[in-house]
Amino acid sequence: MTKLSINRRTLLAAGLTSVTGLIVPARAQGLAPTPSMRGGSNNYRPGAPIMERIGGGGFLMTGTVRRAGDGKPLAGQRIQIWAHTTEGQERDPQSHGATLTDTNGEFRMDMPQIVPTFGQPHAHLAYDSDEFETVFLRPVMPSASDTTLHADFVLKPA
Repeated sequence: MTKLSINRRTLLAAGLTSVTGLIVPARAQGLAPTPSMRGGSNNYRPGAPIMERIGGGGFLMTGTVRRAGDGKPLAGQRIQIWAHTTEGQERDPQSHGATLTDTNGEFRMDMPQIVPTFGQPHAHLAYDSDEFETVFLRPVMPSASDTTLHADFVLKPA
């Protein structure tokens, strides 16, 4: 019969740690906040309306919003999205819209197909409420033919 020896070394090797006598998965010290991206705030419009979709749709923008440190999903957070699409340019009001995160901290926005501007197909996203620090993102799509783009926010309390 083989004897199983559980000690600190075997627990750490298995990715586990002991807390108050319970064995739980090891966790990182904290989730770092997302930094704002250069060029992310271009053509930003404070107060863009919350809507179900921007224009005719056909392209899906998705993402998550979590709190820095513990990574807790944040519900009800306002995310503004805008892009150069088949129906308008980044600076056009009809190319802007906002959505709220669900109970899992997830958001989604149906919008027209994103098309390249300045040689890159990309979107702009912003978190801009008072509870957390403002973050602007400008993710670039791998291909202009992609029909989805995903962006995640990790927010630092203000």
